[in-house]
Amino acid sequence: MEARVYFDLGGLQLGISVMTTWGIMALLALFAWLITRNLKLTPSPVQALAESIVTMIENAVLEVAPDHGRQIMPFIATIWLFLITANLASLIPHIHSPTNDLSVTSALAILVFLSVHWFGIKTQGIKNYLRHYLEPSPILLPFHIISEFTRTLALAIRLFGNMMSLETAAMLVLLVAGFLAPIPILMLHIIEALVQAYIFGMLALIYLASAIQTQHPTSQE
Repeated sequence: MEARVYFDLGGLQLGISVMTTWGIMALLALFAWLITRNLKLTPSPVQALAESIVTMIENAVLEVAPDHGRQIMPFIATIWLFLITANLASLIPHIHSPTNDLSVTSALAILVFLSVHWFGIKTQGIKNYLRHYLEPSPILLPFHIISEFTRTLALAIRLFGNMMSLETAAMLVLLVAGFLAPIPILMLHIIEALVQAYIFGMLALIYLASAIQTQHPTSQE
């Protein structure tokens, strides 16, 4: 993790990962505003590209959660777009990917954890949602609870470990081979960054879909 501190606001220290994360969020927000402020029936190339990306994400969400896809689409799309941008940020000289910081990946995993329960309770009601922890037998309650925490931990560590190892491997190869093989390293980085963003987003989508689509005989009409 990067120890350098850019700002100290009354004891609140903002490091490189936080600053990069805020920068990415600001850029994505600005990009979304620029694209949507003047939508046209005959889209420009940039608008057409943005619509294609949104359509691909929407189709992926609807395949996993057809009944509630549009409800969770904004959250999953935001996660995916942020992770793709964050994972590719280290391609810019002197910029470190924030997902190479365990605190950032942990925050993302906790966000998914809270969102799963929020969407589950909102969709099913708190009584019906909590009931699934007692099925098929109340004896399994401790295992369900442990599973909730272990999969959240796995989300954080998997993304952090893969991104850290990717950047470390790329640095070592460049140190050994110099600049004889920059293109293969660049391609490897891009592919792995996209794969890791897809895996994290897809797991988040599966967890959300599982929470909001759990059905109980007493709650069905």
